Amino acid sequence: MWKGKTMTSNRRKAAVAAGAIAVLAATAACSGAGGGGAAGDSQSINVLMVNNPQMQDLQKLTADNFTKSTGITVNFTVLPENDVRDKISQDFSSQAGQYDVATISNYETPFFAKNGWLTPLDDYIAGDAAFDQQDVLEPIRTALTAEDGKVYAEPFYGEASMLMYRKDVFEAKGLTMPEKPTWQQVAELAAQTDGAEPGMKGICLRGQPGWGQVMAPLTTVVNTFGGTWFTQDWQAQVNGAEFTEATKFYVDLVRNHGEAGAAQAGFAECLNNMTQGKVAMWYDATSAAGLLEADDSPVKGKLGFAQAPVVKTESSQWLYTWAFGVQKASKKADSAWKFISWASGKDYEQLVGSQLGWSKVPDGKRSSTYQRPEYLASGGTFAKQAETAIKGANPDDPGVQPRPAPGIQFVGIPEFTDLGTKVSQQISEAIAGGKTVEEALAAGQQEAEKVAEKYRK
Repeated sequence: MWKGKTMTSNRRKAAVAAGAIAVLAATAACSGAGGGGAAGDSQSINVLMVNNPQMQDLQKLTADNFTKSTGITVNFTVLPENDVRDKISQDFSSQAGQYDVATISNYETPFFAKNGWLTPLDDYIAGDAAFDQQDVLEPIRTALTAEDGKVYAEPFYGEASMLMYRKDVFEAKGLTMPEKPTWQQVAELAAQTDGAEPGMKGICLRGQPGWGQVMAPLTTVVNTFGGTWFTQDWQAQVNGAEFTEATKFYVDLVRNHGEAGAAQAGFAECLNNMTQGKVAMWYDATSAAGLLEADDSPVKGKLGFAQAPVVKTESSQWLYTWAFGVQKASKKADSAWKFISWASGKDYEQLVGSQLGWSKVPDGKRSSTYQRPEYLASGGTFAKQAETAIKGANPDDPGVQPRPAPGIQFVGIPEFTDLGTKVSQQISEAIAGGKTVEEALAAGQQEAEKVAEKYRK
């Protein structure tokens, strides 16, 4: 359950103080390229964003709608996630001002705000009643609000995580999915549905290396098994008993009843497996539900949805949002806000629903989305489950012990991108059978100790 509007000051300061140094050291010497420059007139802005399907839809709709009504031309630079993160860090850390707006997440926002790289949006929000800031789901609002109490980004879409399963397969096998299953129940159901149809495996779980790939779902499993990356006083726990138990459970489950090629399977691969009927269950982002229930999906209407599985915690779902922030160096903040207000606003959802279909609405950010009859008619099988998951996410307290930094599927420190990636490589190798979980986590513990030592000092 969500417990408060902002995290405690000492925890955020601990995460951000070293964060400013770490991010600046890693990125300040770099320089961006492309995008058309930001020094032109205010009727043209440059937007740098990730190439996710929802953003590609935004790119297609902008000229005929936003530009037509405002006269503001939007020059998009659209890149894959790893590339866009690097480019955003380069441009924003140097305050080159090449891009006025960029997609950032609830992971980067606190660091960028603390470092003075973002324009606070509070005055714009106050002067734009139609935007309706209070309609933004509280966990998302809180995640994009910095320690100083100011808002530094607005969500384009948000997500938690949940369990998706083939309801028709379960019915044929006489199986019932609890609304709030335990991981032990999920493992039993995976064994029972393995081979339920020709070529079908019991479950799909990410195994691909990456702090945002295998480490995202796995860290939620670690949390609910009672583990943590770090104790409140910065003692590394990657090879701790609970972290090890959770990781062994995850690796065994995906090796015994998971998808083919699991060590290289990420979100896209699991989406394909689920869509093509190759797996009976999939634990992943709530944003996947709309893709599975799209009009052209072969499994549309065959799915059921449950909350993220638990063990020792009341809930275990993650929280993530792709949001738009304005670079502090931008000379076009007014035009940038007009774009953000449109892209993150209620009217844009209506536009997407009417022109592209309601299953393509960038959801997970507004309470009003889950009250739209058209949206509920399209996402009636998953909408309430997704809303419940997002509203129940608690980045401040996701486990059984206090944490030194916020975050559910990540640790809210800049070093986690490197640490999480290194540990993920070890775990992917264990999934592939190249080493034991104990060997993988022993190597991960060495990397975590280096980070912990910095913060203890």
